[in-house]
Amino acid sequence: MLHIATVHHRSPRWIDIQLAHLHEHISMPFETWTSLERIDPRHGRGFDHVIDQAGQHAGKLNHLALEIAAQADPEDLLMFLDGDAFPIADPMPLVQEALSRAPLVAVRRQESPGDRQPHPLFCVTRVGTWRELDGDWSAGYVWEDRRGHSVSDVGGNLLRELELSGTPWVEIERSNPEAPEGDPAAFAVYGGVIYHHGGGFDTAEVNRARRRREPPAGPLSWLRRPRVWARQRSARRRERWERRTKKELLDASERMYGEIAAGGQGWLDELV
Repeated sequence: MLHIATVHHRSPRWIDIQLAHLHEHISMPFETWTSLERIDPRHGRGFDHVIDQAGQHAGKLNHLALEIAAQADPEDLLMFLDGDAFPIADPMPLVQEALSRAPLVAVRRQESPGDRQPHPLFCVTRVGTWRELDGDWSAGYVWEDRRGHSVSDVGGNLLRELELSGTPWVEIERSNPEAPEGDPAAFAVYGGVIYHHGGGFDTAEVNRARRRREPPAGPLSWLRRPRVWARQRSARRRERWERRTKKELLDASERMYGEIAAGGQGWLDELV
């Protein structure tokens, strides 16, 4: 049995899309587990289990896994899936092949600068493995990204658990090209089987992947630090860039969502 844990928050817009793709593409028996904070409970009718939750995304996923583990067999499969992610082909052959090589398979978002950790937008392991790892999706563990910055993000503590226990994992990377403009982490296909919209519940977020395109700071003075006017000019430039970027992200996200919601394969052909 496969148990799928997915969190929806504030908006029900992805629920029907996600459930339709799960039922179309998942080739083995499965149950769906979700939470619907600030969403009309009527939208939960398509799920097998709706758990009342509050708090941050990582904590909700950890709680869903806890509820699943209380009922499931240790050999059952546990899949984590972002609310704005869904299969576009049967992912189970990829999953079964990966699990023959390592106890956990997950997306690693190489488009974010230096992300090393498993990401819960798509991750599969066995229920028993998750319990043995004391799995935790929280941020906390810090590493250095490609720009030399110390960062932590969702999945950070799970990465450290894997490192400390010497547990290998199979990384699934993006298989379609990044858009030349917009959010580098948006509209991604991973392993040819999972689509992730990116920012599906916070479309105006300027994430770390997008910030790698942020304009540089202002010039340095001979005193080795920006003059007051230079700092102010640089701050205004970043503010303008952030406003423009948020609008670009929202416009692109809404356009793509409309194409997906309309059905058909045209939106996918455009991406791959």
